Amino acid sequence: MSVRYQLVIDCADPDRQAHFWAAALGYELAPPPSGFATWDDYYRDLGLPEEALTGGADRISDPQGSGPAIWFHVVPDAKAVKNRLHIDIHASGDRTDPIETRKRRVDAEADRLMALGALITVVMYEEGIDHYAVGMKDPEGNEFDIN
Repeated sequence: MSVRYQLVIDCADPDRQAHFWAAALGYELAPPPSGFATWDDYYRDLGLPEEALTGGADRISDPQGSGPAIWFHVVPDAKAVKNRLHIDIHASGDRTDPIETRKRRVDAEADRLMALGALITVVMYEEGIDHYAVGMKDPEGNEFDIN
């Protein structure tokens, strides 16, 4: 039997990360629990101190309900090493599509995400190998790939 889970991403600015990743993944900002106007109101009800509240969005969810919820957790320390887990965004289409078509799709998605604040770190392509991907970093430096 599978279990429910959420993905947690440590960050300095959860509102910025929530907006970036919602746009990147086609997610939406997660609404607060029933009976609360905001997530901060919910956190206050749990007893969290004011200095722990973010004042903005910190959660996103898949509007179709099939992908995991993602929570952007504020931490005081900056990212220092490579992620041990990263997100792969599949934008290329089917493996049966020509490699040039898949490359154009991946590059178009990379361009879209750069406009949202991401940076390209590497293009992963070697002539004669039927694979193309672009490595990127989100606005806080977390690595992810588009393939």
